[in-house]
Amino acid sequence: MRILVIEDDRDTATFIRNGLKRSGYAVDLAKDGEKGFQLIISNTYDAAVIDIMLPKLDGLTIIKKIRELNIQTPVLILSARTSVEDRVKGLGLGSDDYLAKPYSFIELLARVRSLIRRTNLAPNPTELTKGDLRLDLLTREVTYGSEKIELLPKEFALLEYLMRHHGEVVSKNMILEHIWSYDFEPQTNVVEVMVCRLRNKLEQSPEKKMIRTIRGAGYVLKVT
Repeated sequence: MRILVIEDDRDTATFIRNGLKRSGYAVDLAKDGEKGFQLIISNTYDAAVIDIMLPKLDGLTIIKKIRELNIQTPVLILSARTSVEDRVKGLGLGSDDYLAKPYSFIELLARVRSLIRRTNLAPNPTELTKGDLRLDLLTREVTYGSEKIELLPKEFALLEYLMRHHGEVVSKNMILEHIWSYDFEPQTNVVEVMVCRLRNKLEQSPEKKMIRTIRGAGYVLKVT
């Protein structure tokens, strides 16, 4: 899952970015509205967290512009403005949720997860299940049958992405875009390394083979 944060206050931006990364998300950060707008029209994001008061281009204008371009990225507005009129205006321009400052990170994380669930129309909002493989989005626990599998944050994010695209071939670039930040070096072998590590943890016996390499195309998760 890849999230864009557009926030000009350095401390707030760092707080949000670090918290989201610890929760397993890839995070791109823009500190002014123009940079944020260019990122959101050039990349695919699972959600965007946008402050209203931004230099160069304000948050409401960003939302208006992306909706006019038919970019449907779920948007959570952050604002120090707490009036009903401000909330109605933000929602009317196309935002999906509104969080007034000050707020707790726990609430922000819950709102982001809710936006992503609504967009993906997941039948169960708290877990992904394929066969005997179960991934709990709230506790970050992974089990295969009765066996608990310990995963690091990026391994968890990779498995979540593969499970959301179960049976589909996903390319290396698709994985990089959704699990690492936009400025990550595309020539690195980090995807291959991460897939290998995840395979080693999931596939402890031959009958558990789940992640298959499609030569020249990418990877596909198939759990029977």
